[in-house]
Amino acid sequence: MKKFDKERVLLAVAGPVIALAVAFVLSAIVLLASGKNPVEPFALMFEQLGFSDIQVLIINQASMYYIAALAVAIGFRMNLFNIGVDGQYQLGAMMAAVVGAHMNLPAPLQVPLLLLTAVLTGAFWSGIAGVLKVTRGVSEVVATIMLNAIATSVIAYLWLPDVFGVKVGNNNTTGEMYESGWIPGIPMGAAGEIYGLVLLAVLLGIGYWVVLNRTRFGFDLRASGASQTAAAASGVDPKRMVLSAMLISGGIAGLAGLPILLGDTHTYSLNFPTGIGFLGIGIALLGRNSPVGIAFAALLWAWLDKASPELDFHGYDKEIAVIMQGLIVLSVVVSYEAVREWGLRRQQRRVGAELAAGHVLGAQNTKEVAGR
Repeated sequence: MKKFDKERVLLAVAGPVIALAVAFVLSAIVLLASGKNPVEPFALMFEQLGFSDIQVLIINQASMYYIAALAVAIGFRMNLFNIGVDGQYQLGAMMAAVVGAHMNLPAPLQVPLLLLTAVLTGAFWSGIAGVLKVTRGVSEVVATIMLNAIATSVIAYLWLPDVFGVKVGNNNTTGEMYESGWIPGIPMGAAGEIYGLVLLAVLLGIGYWVVLNRTRFGFDLRASGASQTAAAASGVDPKRMVLSAMLISGGIAGLAGLPILLGDTHTYSLNFPTGIGFLGIGIALLGRNSPVGIAFAALLWAWLDKASPELDFHGYDKEIAVIMQGLIVLSVVVSYEAVREWGLRRQQRRVGAELAAGHVLGAQNTKEVAGR
């Protein structure tokens, strides 16, 4: 491997490693300040990795985190901050649940219909912010935050009994979906089942890498994110790329809730997971928008979620996991900036050394010519 390639790998790995190390140290300091053992909580959570049922829970949870983080990462690649992934994800899941509860097609048609419903719903919701940005210059951050609030109200309206809501006790639901839309899981014995749509998360990760790194569209997307002016000079329409990125980001976000919807709950209710879109932001940052990096980050987040309840049985607050997640996000921002500055300084020193070597070689050639 060339020296330059080794440096790129080092820079790519250094940020997440430093962020995790700092987050663990700061979390230990918080525990120490509260009079608790700073090491035992982490040991207890690591022990949970040995239990097969926890492993299944981690994989299932990570699949949803991964899809949400991919949606965020697509926006990041275009230098867009799609903070509305949570609203897009919830609306996509709800509309898929509504369609699944009112249409009963054969499974080969029902499942694609539900997937398409979720994608189109998420894309439509993110497309509103995209259109506002390219036509009126409205910041996608402001627009998507407002759309998240509106999505909450839309969901509350759709839950009304005279719309699509079905009351089950005190719980608002969309009613149970027809079985033709259920996706069977992967049996793991007594440990439970891995969601069947975990495979969808894997396929999305592969597709994300292929499109960004092996297609003209992916090149245009990355080029526009790096510099819209330069991209426009090479014939790329920046506004079209902004709208395309928002639509794709929202479409993928709409799929984030389907692993649990089609594999477990089979209805959208008050108990449906929320906040996944916001967690996707931290996961995408930690994974540096790389499909492999995001996968590791999603597994880490899911581990913190599923292993932390054990802390309650040992006198520790499980919220230490939430503190760690917050500290990881803060550490990521700081560590990446530090690594970037370090990389720039190394690059400057390398260029300076090469220029100095070039001057010496030029002087030697001049002397040789003069001697002749």
